[in-house]
Amino acid sequence: MKKRLKKTALTILGFTVLSIGVVMIPYPGPGWLVVFAGLGILATEYHWARNVLHFARSKYDSWENWLKRQSVIVKTLVWLVTATVVIMTIWVLNGYGFINDWLNLGFDSLRSPLPLFN
Repeated sequence: MKKRLKKTALTILGFTVLSIGVVMIPYPGPGWLVVFAGLGILATEYHWARNVLHFARSKYDSWENWLKRQSVIVKTLVWLVTATVVIMTIWVLNGYGFINDWLNLGFDSLRSPLPLFN
């Protein structure tokens, strides 16, 4: 019973940390670190998570090494795509709409297109 409770708690914690990390990936900060932490928690209980952790870390290292070898143009394009993803998700999740309402700016275009936020 105690072992099952521990496994359940670690599973919930691991998937929670992993999910938060996945959401954080495109944003500045430790997104990948949080993903690896979530996988590390899951890896204490699941063999598949150890395999995914090893695979993900190797692919992340390969991506970093590839990006280091690229020209300034490619690095700039990667940065621009990342910045666009961040800006668009903040807009879709109504981050700019909250600021618009808070500061009484009156710019309707800052509101999210999702009906949930209107």
